Amino acid sequence: MIFIYLFIVGLFFGSFLNVLADRLSRDETILGRSKCESCQHDLYTLDLIPVISYFLLRGKCRYCKKKFSIQYPISEILTGVIFMMTWYFSTMITRNPVLHIFHIGFAAVLIVIILADLRYQVIPDQMQIALVILQLSRFIYINYIVLHFGYVDILRMFIGNVISGLEVMAPLLLIYFLTRGRGMGFGDVKFAFIIGFVLGLIPGFGALYISFVVGGLIGGLLLLLKLGKRKSKIPFGPFLVLGFYLMLFFENDITLFLAKIYGVF
Repeated sequence: MIFIYLFIVGLFFGSFLNVLADRLSRDETILGRSKCESCQHDLYTLDLIPVISYFLLRGKCRYCKKKFSIQYPISEILTGVIFMMTWYFSTMITRNPVLHIFHIGFAAVLIVIILADLRYQVIPDQMQIALVILQLSRFIYINYIVLHFGYVDILRMFIGNVISGLEVMAPLLLIYFLTRGRGMGFGDVKFAFIIGFVLGLIPGFGALYISFVVGGLIGGLLLLLKLGKRKSKIPFGPFLVLGFYLMLFFENDITLFLAKIYGVF
């Protein structure tokens, strides 16, 4: 029952996350009614029911008949699926329902980052700040409320997380400077800091490893299929999101797998 509820909630959140991705990337306010991008007519409740409205309207604006992108209902459905997956993965590493909610929050922000980077090749600063706030709240909840650590210990761990973030960010920052921003966007650099801040040093580098390997494979496949050129810019944010998401829930399994591959054990 919880998964059906999560899927439905995810559909409605998916609609809102689409709005966030578009408006934040274009530096527009997130307040106000949704409008058709073609005729600028206000969209009303019956036009905004996730997935259902798209098919009832046959994928077109009710007012100007301009076609809507199919990516909107697809992203809404995927949000519902990701919410279900995230809850399930979260139950694999903890029984604490509060942490499940934090992880759903992470997933929601990561979806916005993927949509924004794929559509506009930008990672909104607001979403990066949201990740930091979520992690700080999660950090305090775990270490102060659940584990009852003292202030000194919490401060020491916090500083350690910040240092981990800087160390994980360093390779991407170096690429950014060496390529003068052509090989790596600064949004990716900032996101790498957050990955290290949330996951820690070793899992953070594990997330980067996954990102570069999968990104390289996808890039090579696009070249092989002649769907891209050598100088084509491929958004790196979605690959960073994939690495971050996988290490968040499968840190031990992935770390052990990589250790065996490289002969650490």
